Amino acid sequence: MTEKTNLIITDTQDELKRGLETARKIILSGGVVAFPTESFYGLGVNASDEGAINRLFITKRRGSDRPVLVLIPCPGYIEGYVACIPETASELIKQFWPGGLTLVFKAGPEVSPLLTAGTGKIGIRVSSHPVAAGLTRTLGSPITGTSANISGQDGCITAQEVYKSLGSGVDLILDGGKTGGGKGSTILDVTVEPPEILREGMVGREQLQDFIPLSVRQG
Repeated sequence: MTEKTNLIITDTQDELKRGLETARKIILSGGVVAFPTESFYGLGVNASDEGAINRLFITKRRGSDRPVLVLIPCPGYIEGYVACIPETASELIKQFWPGGLTLVFKAGPEVSPLLTAGTGKIGIRVSSHPVAAGLTRTLGSPITGTSANISGQDGCITAQEVYKSLGSGVDLILDGGKTGGGKGSTILDVTVEPPEILREGMVGREQLQDFIPLSVRQG
């Protein structure tokens, strides 16, 4: 990385606090911030700012026909962003949030169609990573949680990889060290009965079956 790169290491509590406050200001002004999650680095913008969401698509070279999941500070924030919370979803939230399970709901009226890609559904997760979780709590509002890389490329597990992939398209990288890699979050659609696994990831099918019946997308 170059000396001009806006990067803050978050190894200590003071560094983390400074990084989160800087990230908050950048996101609220329409900027793009990369941050570590349980698996890969994520790319966060204000989930209520359509200009910032469009910039996210440009930065990732991603088509607007693919939904974008959001991270929220805690389960209590979910009611403002979904049309309803099925009973099965409530049980899953108790068991797996914070953690590696993204739940897909019917989107509430305030959710931008840029996030839903016209599906009327929104993926939501509460992260268990201290930096990702700290960022949503510092903002007190949802941010996007898509991976910090060019669409179609491998996910990034270090701040250096993020910079190599996205360069100046990111205003700030919160460097939390090397992330776990592996699988991303499991994506589960709870708008259908039984719930449908759209992508199996950190939370395995066997873990989910202990609580609810499941279907698996075909093809």
